Parts: sequence; structure tokens; C-alpha cells
Amino acid sequence: MGGVTTTTSSRTRLSPDERRTQLLDLGVRLLATTSLEELSIDVLAEEAGISRGLLYHYFGTKLGFFEAVVQHAADDLYRQTAPPAEGEPLERLMGSITGYVDYVVANQPGYRSLVRAASGGNDTLRRIYDDTFRALADRFFAVDTGTIDLPDTPAVRLVLHAWQAMTEALVLRWCDDPAGLTRDDLLRVIVDSLLPLLAALP
Repeated sequence: MGGVTTTTSSRTRLSPDERRTQLLDLGVRLLATTSLEELSIDVLAEEAGISRGLLYHYFGTKLGFFEAVVQHAADDLYRQTAPPAEGEPLERLMGSITGYVDYVVANQPGYRSLVRAASGGNDTLRRIYDDTFRALADRFFAVDTGTIDLPDTPAVRLVLHAWQAMTEALVLRWCDDPAGLTRDDLLRVIVDSLLPLLAALP
């Protein structure tokens, strides 16, 4: 009983923002082993030690919670793919891509469900997906935090978008079947493929 009392007491000390963040963190952790379609409100409420009603109080609806979890996961992905502050451009790009590959490998079910949801009929999930990859592409043009110094033109953006799509598809296929490639091999293929694509632009 003492343990239950301590848990309840610690819960009451959380502010609404802290509780909401705790629930989102838990939702993201569950997405590491569970697809978005299989994510259960009941399981999450039980894991968090709260009622379903309290969870709906914070997020309104089941879909509202799912969308908030996906945004939280997308923010995590963006943070984990931040390039190192120091190093040559390609070294910094390698650091960013390493973060991306490791994130996808560690969160496959949730990441795959996000990709499926983004291609489905949910406009909010599609926007989160598109905004995240646009923000990742923007890093190439940031003066202080960019990896490779690229001219910000529609043609360069087009090639970057295609390279991002190839990278995502390649990593997900590699997770299913590495085809003899090590993680380092995969990283090198991804990083080394970008500049030749850009060099082909007129």
C-alpha cells in the first residue's frame, strides 16, 4: 500500500503540462514496439496509472492523442538527427544520417505506421510528416547549423526531397533485409549518394 500511496502522491505533484508531456513520452515509447494502429488507449492509461477519462481530458479524442504522439515523435526525430556542432560538412552530414538510421531502427513499428498514415487520409499526420522532412531539408541551408552549403533553389530542393525519400525507403528495406550491408555500409551509401545527385543538376 505504501508504494501505491507514493505513486499517487507523485502523480498529484505533476502540473498539467508535465502530465501531458509524460503521456506523450509514454506514447512515443510504446510506438517503439507498437504500430500507431495498434496503440491502445487502455494500455497507455494503465501504464500511466490514470483513467481513460483523464487521458481524454488532455487530448480530447483518441485521434487527438495519436496526432499529439506523432508530433512528439517527429520532434524527437528532429532532435536526434541534429548534426554535430563541429567537423567537416560530410562528417556532420554523416552524424545527422547516423541519428536518422538509429532512430528508425529503434522505432520501426511506430515509424512505419507514421509513413502509412502520412500516405492515408489523415491531413494532420500528413502535415506532421511533410513538415518534419521539410525541416530536415532546411538544415542544408542554415548558415550556422547546416551540413553542406547548398544554394536554396527549387531544383536543389527537388533533388533533396527525392534523396530523402530514397533514404527512407532504403533504411526501411535494409531493416527487413540487410542484403549483406552492415550499418556502416548503409550509412556510407546514403551519404555518398547525395553529392553526385546534386552534381547532375544543370
